[in-house]
Amino acid sequence: MSVPAITLRAASLEDAPALGRLGALLVRTHHDLDAARFIAPTPRTERGYASFLTSQLAEPDAVLLVAEGPGGVVGYAYAVLEGLDFMALRGPAGVLHDLAVDPGVRGQGIGRRLLEAAVAALAARGAPRVVLSAAARNEAARRLFERAGFRPTMIELTRET
Repeated sequence: MSVPAITLRAASLEDAPALGRLGALLVRTHHDLDAARFIAPTPRTERGYASFLTSQLAEPDAVLLVAEGPGGVVGYAYAVLEGLDFMALRGPAGVLHDLAVDPGVRGQGIGRRLLEAAVAALAARGAPRVVLSAAARNEAARRLFERAGFRPTMIELTRET
């Protein structure tokens, strides 16, 4: 079976529906992993995610990339160059907030390509490092990040009250 050609590019306003769909997938995936910790998707999640992500297109420190195949957008990465963060005990860094790939095309290296492109874009903006968070139960994502050279540095613990 041949793998379809995938192009990485900067996102545009026209990508809003796909960004909303993939953002809602990200919300749903996390909620399914730990419903007590992660917010549940609602009927407005897709529209809200699309609105937020497209609002970031005008932000000079934001990186919003999409992976596009013959059938349209199949993945995206969203990251931001951030300054000193005393609450996170972290100096300036690029922060990868989202990486999502449609389940139907996973395992083809699309996530890795988006990750590397986002890291490169952050480095080009002067990021001395890139940090990210992954759900503890999302083994596939954690393996991807570790294979790409990321190391665990913080562990979030949650307790309901």
